[in-house]
Amino acid sequence: MGSDRRTHVLDSALEVFARYGYRKASMDDVANAADISRPGLYFYFSSKPELFRATVRHSLDDSIEAARRALADSRQPLRERLVEAFDHWAGRYVGPMAAEIGVLIDSNPDLLGTMPAEYPKRFRALVIEAIGGRSPADVAGTLISTAIGIKHDAETRDEFRARMTIAVDLYRKR
Repeated sequence: MGSDRRTHVLDSALEVFARYGYRKASMDDVANAADISRPGLYFYFSSKPELFRATVRHSLDDSIEAARRALADSRQPLRERLVEAFDHWAGRYVGPMAAEIGVLIDSNPDLLGTMPAEYPKRFRALVIEAIGGRSPADVAGTLISTAIGIKHDAETRDEFRARMTIAVDLYRKR
């Protein structure tokens, strides 16, 4: 139960940080959103910076693991695996949270250490491995840049997936 509760706190914290930003979000806001007492929140996290780092790491870990599972599913054609992986990596942040999450991460680099650089590299390595072939690093880089652009341009997750499918199809026709 403790792990499930901690996960719920981290998911709630992501929404609070995205909505209010790091500076304006309070431990009380997170405790209320997570339906936990403030002392209960401090049982899991001793400070707001610790909670923030854990929240971002949890979100990125979830994205990487979901993308890894999608790319490893050899029962699916590469096209579907790539679209699913990109959806887990970037599509989940389409819509109202997209801008807030980007600003949140970009405006607090001192709190996040190497995470903003480390996780995109890990995702890129997963895509390169899945693509294989003549120039997988170039294709992976292009698809990642495309996903970032679509994430900021699409209004819904369905639109993101549809446009990433087009991008993957373009790669496949080369």
